[in-house]
Amino acid sequence: MPSRQLVAKELAEVFKIIAHPDRVRLIEELRAGEKDVNTLVKILDLPGPRVSQHLSLLRAHRIVEERREGRHHFYHLIQPEIADWIVEGLDFIEGRMTGISKSAIKTAKRLWSVADG
Repeated sequence: MPSRQLVAKELAEVFKIIAHPDRVRLIEELRAGEKDVNTLVKILDLPGPRVSQHLSLLRAHRIVEERREGRHHFYHLIQPEIADWIVEGLDFIEGRMTGISKSAIKTAKRLWSVADG
């Protein structure tokens, strides 16, 4: 298989892994650094088992790593650049979205970008 096909296949796999709104939000919350599951549950306002399932999938595909400290499970991005990639993608969707206002996209971009600093 030519290298371009291999690269395209791998990139498509990454797209499939992150192609869920909860996982996008998880990645963006981990942009600022390591967080434990309970903190992510509170921030995202999602049920614990749902957050854990998403984190498990992200871990299985080497998007996040887990660190255990007693009964607490902490997660961080293996390659934090993926969070930048998602924020940059907001520029792309801004031009094609009809159901979301430009201000909503700009707000998400501003909030997610704040986590950088």
